[in-house]
Amino acid sequence: MSMGVYVSVRGWLECDETQLVTVQKIISSHADDHYSNGWGTPRQHINWTHYIFYGADIRESALDWFMNQLREIARIPASDDDGDLIRGLFLASHEVDGAAEWQIREGQLFVSPADARHQYLDE
Repeated sequence: MSMGVYVSVRGWLECDETQLVTVQKIISSHADDHYSNGWGTPRQHINWTHYIFYGADIRESALDWFMNQLREIARIPASDDDGDLIRGLFLASHEVDGAAEWQIREGQLFVSPADARHQYLDE
């Protein structure tokens, strides 16, 4: 793995208020005073869904660090009778390997090649 290869990671998570607290604890537990600064939330919460965003160009060597956070977040259980798990979508553009789509759903992280429609983001 080359230290000079970067991956542009951008995307979001959707959850409820109770799950948000756990998401923030997980993010804090992985804080590195650098790439963890890519996480952000809206200035003010609007209506019922809570959104957490991420955007940063990270070194390839930090991919496992980030994806492990997503896997841990995906496993957060539903907090009410609706049974809603955390959902999310990220686009990760690797300088060498191309773009991948990361879906957080059903308690897991699913990785697949990104759709060709998103190529304009990497030009």
